[in-house]
Amino acid sequence: MDDYFGERVAARYDESSADRFEPSAVHATVDVLAGLAGGGRALELGIGTGRIALPLAARGVPVHGIDLSRAMVARLRDKAGGGAVGVTIGDFATTRVDGTFSVAYLVFNTIMNLTTQEAQVACFRNVAAHLEPGGSFVIEVMVPELRRLPAGQHVVPTYTSPTRWAFDTYDIATQSMSSNHVEVVDGRGEFRSIPFRYVWPAELDLMAELAGLRLRERWGGWAREPFTSESGQHVSIWRKSP
Repeated sequence: MDDYFGERVAARYDESSADRFEPSAVHATVDVLAGLAGGGRALELGIGTGRIALPLAARGVPVHGIDLSRAMVARLRDKAGGGAVGVTIGDFATTRVDGTFSVAYLVFNTIMNLTTQEAQVACFRNVAAHLEPGGSFVIEVMVPELRRLPAGQHVVPTYTSPTRWAFDTYDIATQSMSSNHVEVVDGRGEFRSIPFRYVWPAELDLMAELAGLRLRERWGGWAREPFTSESGQHVSIWRKSP
């Protein structure tokens, strides 16, 4: 797994994802995770700059994270409470940490950073190995937006401004996609591309079953709204057998 979240991305990450740091968005996520953790520990895959881990830890839940990006973790360490959250540097599909956990979670589409089906399956198995009996695995991820693609088109614009624009590319045959960003700074253009693999809810359920997990809940968001054919994302919770 390559690190696409180096110093340049880490330096701007919180600002570029400001809507995700809004208290209402964070609190809804933390409420669900704290409830699932109960009195146990939480494992965050792709802990990043601590958007969820720090407020969850502030709620009294012991949190450990796995992340490949040292630059992102350095930003976490610089924040209040960041020194108290344990972090292991590594690929969250395969990296093992000590102990077991009541809940493990992957938020903000991070499962798609694993760009092969094999790696995504490995992630489920890695999580299952870390969970206590009865523990939960939570994923928040987009529903693939293929209905936005007319026949013959593979590019979807996602943001435009006079100095910055972004677009996603899709390969339906392989479920590979990329998020591409162009920014003009001081008259010079900068380009960044990050690969992903989109994944369907039913496919995730099969990965969970291969790892010994069973679907417990699926919502259209953290407010527990119903998941429907019109939902743009889902929050899914799988449970390890007691």
